[in-house]
Amino acid sequence: MPRAPSAPVRPAAAPAAPEEPWGRVEDDGTVSVREGDEWRVVGQYPDGTPAEALAYFERKFSDLASEVTLLEVRHRRGGASASDLRGTAKTIQGKIDGAAAVGDLARLSARVDALTEELAAESETEAAAAREAVDEAVRVRTELVEKAEALAARDPRSIQWKQTSADIAELFDQWQSQQQNGPRLPKAAGQQLWKRFRDARSILDKHRREFYAGLDEEHKSVRDRKTRLVEKAEALAPKGEDGINAYRELLDQWKTAGRAGKKADDALWARFKAAGDALYSARGEREAADAEASREKIDAKRELLVEARKVSDVTDTAKARAQLTAIQRQWDDIGRIFPRDKERALDDELRKIEQGVRSREDVDWKQNNPETKARTNDMTRQLTDAIEKLEQELAAAEASGDKKAAAETAEALEARKAWLRAVGG
Repeated sequence: MPRAPSAPVRPAAAPAAPEEPWGRVEDDGTVSVREGDEWRVVGQYPDGTPAEALAYFERKFSDLASEVTLLEVRHRRGGASASDLRGTAKTIQGKIDGAAAVGDLARLSARVDALTEELAAESETEAAAAREAVDEAVRVRTELVEKAEALAARDPRSIQWKQTSADIAELFDQWQSQQQNGPRLPKAAGQQLWKRFRDARSILDKHRREFYAGLDEEHKSVRDRKTRLVEKAEALAPKGEDGINAYRELLDQWKTAGRAGKKADDALWARFKAAGDALYSARGEREAADAEASREKIDAKRELLVEARKVSDVTDTAKARAQLTAIQRQWDDIGRIFPRDKERALDDELRKIEQGVRSREDVDWKQNNPETKARTNDMTRQLTDAIEKLEQELAAAEASGDKKAAAETAEALEARKAWLRAVGG
């Protein structure tokens, strides 16, 4: 293995002719590199041939050239920031200056200088873009802060806490995403915005705790109130059907009692409803028993309806009324029947028959009323007298040949005869 190069020592004697354009080897194994018109000693390789000595330091140059080429490739492909590449270029340039290598170091250095200039221009563009990104990040986070503060400024009594909690959680997720993926803000601006956001969350958290503490107290009060209503409803059980009105009053109180929380409400309502179901079940059993007992009554009333329908065939209204009255008395003696809808249907049928008889009675009354008859007779006499007079006037007009008078008299005569027919004359 070659010995690490010693500190360069410029030879006192004139250098020998170089075997390669960029390097030469002295008899003692000292290797120099040509830089412009001057030679610079880069080290010694005493244990090998001159060709091996040059090859060793040429490999050193090749390694440096590879680093430069890699840097140029990274620049062309993009992905790395210009500022990072500038740092790498500076490091490589430091390796090239005074490098213990044989090759065109000046050209290699010029490539790095050219790349450094390009990267400097790109760094300014990147810096401007970075400032814009920071400004945009400040704007976005300020918007998140303002939304959080708007939520915190709302009246706690009007807030829907489930939705508001989801909203502030979403804003916090967006804030964390900005923190992790966005540009880093200036320390003062970042701390100020975070303090505002944190304070808004703290206010909401305080209001939420106060709200749910009050809600728990309210639920406890409602739960106690509904428990008492349940106990009263359950105490009505011995009354059976007679307890339904009192249960309905308790139900009205239940509707205005408020909410005790879903779980408690469901459990209490199940007990309250069961108490009511027991009362209504008792009424249902009684109605079923009444309906069973009413079967014979229903059959009896249906038979009476058959008899009542025959009343319409009786021409004598007085006799028809007497028969119907007898049937109605039997109807009442049978008594009430259940269910009520069947009773109403049967009563409606009998009522229709009764209305038919009453209509006949009204007609008879109008026809046999003495006052009505007197008025009719008087009207008949007046019309009869008028007709006789008009007939005489018509005969006279026809005899005299007065056609106009005859026509007018004939028209008046026909009108009087029509009136007479209308009043039954």
